[in-house]
Amino acid sequence: MSQRKAVALISGGLDSLLAARVIMEQGVHVEGINFFTGFCVEGHTHAIRNQDQAKPKRNNALWVAEQLGIKLHIVDIIEEYKDVVINPKHGYGANLNPCLDCKVFMVGKAREWIEAHGFDFIITGEVIGQRPKSQRADTMPVVAHESGAEDLLLRPLCAKNLPETLPEREGWVERERLYDFSGRSRKPQMALAQQFGFEDYAQPAGGCCFLTDRQYSTKLADLWQARGERRYELDDIMLLKVGRHIRPRSNFKLIIGRDEGENNFLEGYRKQFTHLRSTSHKGPLVLLDGEVDDADLELAARLLGRFSQGRDAAEVEVEINRNGESSIRRVRPLPPDEIRQDWYL
Repeated sequence: MSQRKAVALISGGLDSLLAARVIMEQGVHVEGINFFTGFCVEGHTHAIRNQDQAKPKRNNALWVAEQLGIKLHIVDIIEEYKDVVINPKHGYGANLNPCLDCKVFMVGKAREWIEAHGFDFIITGEVIGQRPKSQRADTMPVVAHESGAEDLLLRPLCAKNLPETLPEREGWVERERLYDFSGRSRKPQMALAQQFGFEDYAQPAGGCCFLTDRQYSTKLADLWQARGERRYELDDIMLLKVGRHIRPRSNFKLIIGRDEGENNFLEGYRKQFTHLRSTSHKGPLVLLDGEVDDADLELAARLLGRFSQGRDAAEVEVEINRNGESSIRRVRPLPPDEIRQDWYL
């Protein structure tokens, strides 16, 4: 019998690492697939911010594939994924995370991939009871059915808690060598990782997606409200991850670099926005997003002064670049008691 082939959804987390390894142990040829949505945490903020310099600068999905010794296929789904984020059939989780729709979509894309590449089945690292939205006993069949994968979808870490899949019935894998993990505890996974000799892996409880983050979701909802419609581009996704976001008035917001790393990152976007910087004191680069009048620019300049090293000075000199033209404005930094907490996104 020819060797069976499976594709494993590789997020970069511990569960997908283990799920792929469990099936590899049974002699199945496994390759990984990672879908790039633009919303993944890793590789962006850690690489940008000065305070994150000690954290490893790696793409965890690529790193997992390297640990397993398998080929990883990275698939850009940014455009297709927009409908999942904007119009989730099953709604959002605690924030703007369309977790169930996301899993259905990605497994569906994996099903298309195995059909196109002659692979036999799909592996995921899902565990019953681990995620409140997408990994429940009642939602797991939804993922299998709505994705079109049906019983070609194998979840090795909790397979014994689920009906047999085609790979099990056909003897491609032995059900007895699969697992019955359930619930939110990660101790069984960590024990299995130790058994396999994996000592360095992404934090077990950490999700990769920014949409599960309350603060990020607040900023995305604000972006949609300001535009009057639910749409976004990749640049929007990136900019929501970086800087201090402040909306002092409904018609504009400021993106303020918090350190040198963020200022350098924002430099790449300054030509797309009205932008401000202090010429008299060291301070952040500020991008202004929105349509503004002279009073708005005055407020923006005073806010910049508050976040510069001239915050206690009587006056700060601010350079404003707008529509390709530069002007200088001298302003009094905004006192802290005039900055409302609800301005912060």
